[in-house]
Amino acid sequence: MRIARYIADGTVAYGVIDGSTILPVLGADSLITASSGRRHGAPRPLGSVGLQCPVAPMARNPFCVGWNYEDHFAEGQARRGPGAATEIPDRPTFFTKATSSLIGPGDNIKAHRALTTSLDWEVELVVVIGRSAANIREDNAMKHVLGFTIANDVSARDVQREHGGQWFRGKSLDRTSPIGPWVVTADELEPLEHRAITCRVNGETVQSAVLGDLHFGVARVIAELSRGLTLMAGDVILTGTPSGVGFARTPPRFLAPGDVVESEIEGIGVMRNQVAE
Repeated sequence: MRIARYIADGTVAYGVIDGSTILPVLGADSLITASSGRRHGAPRPLGSVGLQCPVAPMARNPFCVGWNYEDHFAEGQARRGPGAATEIPDRPTFFTKATSSLIGPGDNIKAHRALTTSLDWEVELVVVIGRSAANIREDNAMKHVLGFTIANDVSARDVQREHGGQWFRGKSLDRTSPIGPWVVTADELEPLEHRAITCRVNGETVQSAVLGDLHFGVARVIAELSRGLTLMAGDVILTGTPSGVGFARTPPRFLAPGDVVESEIEGIGVMRNQVAE
């Protein structure tokens, strides 16, 4: 099942994608209630509605995993400087980003040209939690997953450096990180391992991997994050990005107004976002 959040006739609603149409879920007021809704309204052409960020509004910041593809860790290692980690840690590295950074699957990525000249792309698989719990066992973790969607964790690299190299500030600029186009329930994507994950900039493929390349898989990430921390239904986890980001290129390459970023995961779909002021 593909669950979308959309706006039509000035009203935000939830619906289920059915081919080229969307079936409104009657009475749904959140992604969680939409996933269990059984009463569908009259179908509407998908092209007649405006798709919104499917995980908004959120009760708290998204969780994010850093350094979760070995090739991405390696490509950035030379630029991290002396004293930096030389191997991926034994446990996942977590951080968060502000909810105000999130936009929908067709919205413009704000360039923030007065603040940054190093806006970078990072396509990622997003996990949506469907059942609240703490201390989730790895072998039981997938039972707590509602589904999956796509994010581009767009990052201002110069802002990161200006604040000691920590990730929160450079990944939290307003209206920079698209999520969408919808949430696909877990039963439609399993197994994940062979699903391709891709990012294109102006039609050129800049990132390409499969989800089996994740160093820490989805179940391990959930188990580690939930140790002593309750994951709530509706929480989202960005699971990390593969190699091919702009700052690691020679010479470095960054996004500019007018660029079009396409974020794609096989079995979920494609987001297309233009960079603009």
